[in-house]
Amino acid sequence: MVKAPQPLKVLVVDDDEAIREYMETFLTKDGYEVKTLADPEEAPDEVKNGGYHLVVLDLMMPGLDGVQALEKIRKVDDDVAVVIFTGYPSLETAVQSMKLDVVDYLKKPFNPDEFRAVVERVVAKKGLLRTPEEQLHRVIGETIRNLRKERDLTLKQMSRRTGLSVSLLSQIERAESSASISSLYKVATALDVRVSELFGEY
Repeated sequence: MVKAPQPLKVLVVDDDEAIREYMETFLTKDGYEVKTLADPEEAPDEVKNGGYHLVVLDLMMPGLDGVQALEKIRKVDDDVAVVIFTGYPSLETAVQSMKLDVVDYLKKPFNPDEFRAVVERVVAKKGLLRTPEEQLHRVIGETIRNLRKERDLTLKQMSRRTGLSVSLLSQIERAESSASISSLYKVATALDVRVSELFGEY
């Protein structure tokens, strides 16, 4: 049974109404579930109760700046992905942000494609699946990795057995590359299983 893709929940925190509206339109169009906040003071509680996967945080806001807001957010959720964006980048705030485990630190105005790539990275890192194909790749990758580990095989040994590169095998296991039927056949043979077994319960 294929589960429906889980929508990525995004919280945008920015005191600039135009930016909030732009981000909401842009991200909603890309299939994400978006909420915006003008007041950074409200962000920690919203993150605590909202089940967000990604927070997009402006750095320069009245009252509470982005770094202070991020510190408070990290106290309630140390796992949520955070992207900082700012019209006033500086080395100091970049370093502070990285220490608080931000996914990226972007300069305004940002390139939409660049931002899209950052969000896709969050999706991949958090294991949030957006299409049935991505779900299938993940199932195959996890199944191969589990079977390989059960047999105490390294990627290098798998590479020798299959004739596929370590890099490709690693990408297949991490669901970063779709394997051809021919590659899956070689992997199944190396693991001594039927090709269909690589698909898990898919």
